[in-house]
Amino acid sequence: AAGSTGFSLLRTHTHTHTHAPAGHTDTMRLVTFALKHVPTLQMVGVELPEEKQVCNLSEAVGKFESFSMQAFLRMGDEGRKLARNALESGKFRIPLDAIVRKAPVPSPSKVVCIGLNYVDHCKETKLPIPKEPVVFNKFPSSISADGDTIPLYNTNELDYEVELVIVIGKHARNVKRSEAMDYIAGFTVGHDVSARDYQIKRNGGQWFLGKTMRGYAPTGPAIVTNIDNPHNLGIKCTVNGKVVQNSNTSQLVFKTEELVSHCSKFFDLEAGDLIFTGTPPGVGLSTNTFLNDGDKVTCEIESIGSITNTVVRSTKA
Repeated sequence: AAGSTGFSLLRTHTHTHTHAPAGHTDTMRLVTFALKHVPTLQMVGVELPEEKQVCNLSEAVGKFESFSMQAFLRMGDEGRKLARNALESGKFRIPLDAIVRKAPVPSPSKVVCIGLNYVDHCKETKLPIPKEPVVFNKFPSSISADGDTIPLYNTNELDYEVELVIVIGKHARNVKRSEAMDYIAGFTVGHDVSARDYQIKRNGGQWFLGKTMRGYAPTGPAIVTNIDNPHNLGIKCTVNGKVVQNSNTSQLVFKTEELVSHCSKFFDLEAGDLIFTGTPPGVGLSTNTFLNDGDKVTCEIESIGSITNTVVRSTKA
């Protein structure tokens, strides 16, 4: 396995905090954000929900334009030390109400997706449980943030899929399953928006076009490190306040370690790469109930948080 330094954040955690108090970095909520009055300058920080603040790591390191979430993750142990020192200093604080939250990794090199990866979803679709992960992808340009709109292009079958997303912490190649957690920086919430007609009925049956349109991968609100057990988290999706998906990551067919190991055998994974791990039952395809202009979709995962995005009809097909 490639990469000798980086985040090994998921092995030593012994408590169940969903976020860390200032100065404590066993668990961090890593965010990419901009100031409301400077919306084009993206920065990296640690969210402090109890204090209703963000600790600005870009300011702490003295870099702004060149300091991305990937750059922070590639710093490995040095990055953890930077974050710890910044948190303990009490400096570099910004009120949460002064920021605009961006996608935690706005421009990953890869957005990998896993299909049919919940036992209960396989039963819903009447498809056999896969014997190996079903891997596909989205373009990075599909990434969007909490609060961004979901464009409704010329599709009549726009669907929702709440997903747990793995965030890779360092370069990985041919990773052993037993070592895979060393390569995971943390987890975030993802919404695998899907145009089912393009995914299934058009484009020769290839899933790609129906999955990778602009704005079809909202992520956020933060990357949470050191989740005790990512395979025992409540996961749900609501549309206009109605619960449409409600399950638990214990239903995952292939767990996070196996997914990282499997993918790394075929292509390199880099810091900031995302792996959408699949969706539970309740998708619109199962009931022939699809999203419409104005629908508000909230995807939520226990210990991580939620993202909400509204469907808006687009004139650009």
